[in-house]
Amino acid sequence: MPISIRAKRTVFFAFAFLLLAGVLLSAGVARYLVQPARKIGPDQIFIVHKGATLREVICDLEKKGIIANKAPLLLWNRLSGYGTRVKAGEYRLNSGMAPLGVLNILSKGVSVTHPVTIPEGFTIKQIAEELEKKGLTDRAKFSALAEDPDVVKSYGISGPSLEGYLYPDTYRFGRGQPAISIIDVMVKRFFEVTNPLDERIGESGMTFQQVVTLASLVEKETGQREERAVIASVFLNRLKKGMRLESDPTVIYGIRDFNGNLTRKDLNESTPYNTYVIKGLPFGPIANPGEESIKAVLYPADTDYLYFVSKNNGSHHFSKTLREHNKAVKIYQRKGRGNRTKTS
Repeated sequence: MPISIRAKRTVFFAFAFLLLAGVLLSAGVARYLVQPARKIGPDQIFIVHKGATLREVICDLEKKGIIANKAPLLLWNRLSGYGTRVKAGEYRLNSGMAPLGVLNILSKGVSVTHPVTIPEGFTIKQIAEELEKKGLTDRAKFSALAEDPDVVKSYGISGPSLEGYLYPDTYRFGRGQPAISIIDVMVKRFFEVTNPLDERIGESGMTFQQVVTLASLVEKETGQREERAVIASVFLNRLKKGMRLESDPTVIYGIRDFNGNLTRKDLNESTPYNTYVIKGLPFGPIANPGEESIKAVLYPADTDYLYFVSKNNGSHHFSKTLREHNKAVKIYQRKGRGNRTKTS
């Protein structure tokens, strides 16, 4: 049966109505996407947690008044294919931003970053504590990853952990940034600094790990720039003669929950790090050295020194013989007890 003219008109008007409604809806959505919730709005810190869906984030944006209505943005997300997830992080947003602009920021991960300085000589534990104090990551999670054999192996490092390879520097990290991402930045910075030294490391007669391990001892023994190459020469001279290194920081590193009081019993305790007991270098690095300490090991001072003792002012007295060293010990130990001495 042929369709009547009246039926045709009904279909036509229904189609036209739907088309017009679609156009108006599209225009409304388009206008909304570029229309801020308010002309001016104060900045707000907005946190996107790892694993949050875009729907959850958009609903939260509406609750905080950063966008006026979640429905058009959810529709736009479905039509445009932005995906169901946004990048975790900390964002600075305000209601004076167009919703489309907000969505672009969240999808591109243009997050707020915070500076954090990792001093030379910090251990994994100290770095983790500093990062947590800044609100950047959980220290337990960071430490666990830095000591994970699979993570260590992924960087081609043969040591027991990433101790020694988390380069001390000033970084900018975002809150919500995964701990593994922070580790990756620090390790890559380490290799960026040390790669130009590869040829010299090969000439040193030491493995890469041995260089980094010895550099960590130098880093912990002195904060004086001009002493680093001399300290390195003492350790290298002792290694050549088969003498124990007898470095307090190595003993301390091997003590779980060190209370700040180094005892004679501690010095006699056998651990893979106690250089009063073992010969040669400790099991691995005891801290994360900076470039100057690494270079001090590769370009040590030309000395015959075998001993040094703290002068209790941040510097050291160096000696060639045990007799001379014992005299220096008596002089400086009268003035106060600083670091222990290197003895045979």
